[in-house]
Amino acid sequence: MAKRGRRNHSAAFKAKVALEALREQDSVAEIARRYGLHGNVVANWKRQLAENVERVFEGGAAHDSSERESELLKKIGELTVERDFLARGLGRLR
Repeated sequence: MAKRGRRNHSAAFKAKVALEALREQDSVAEIARRYGLHGNVVANWKRQLAENVERVFEGGAAHDSSERESELLKKIGELTVERDFLARGLGRLR
């Protein structure tokens, strides 16, 4: 019997399966069978969802990342201007 290659599942698919497992209407084994997965995979996704569910309600993280992004873009602009200035000065010396 040939081995099946490794499959990559989208985050949306993982969330769907994990939510279904969290509801506990069906057993992990039944959910795994329905989606053609191993039971350990479903159990791991369920555990990961349960551990990280509080991140959904953290509003400050998105704001902090956009602040950090604008800070980095500003720094990139400064460094670009500095590089261009130095390159023109170096061109005069040649």
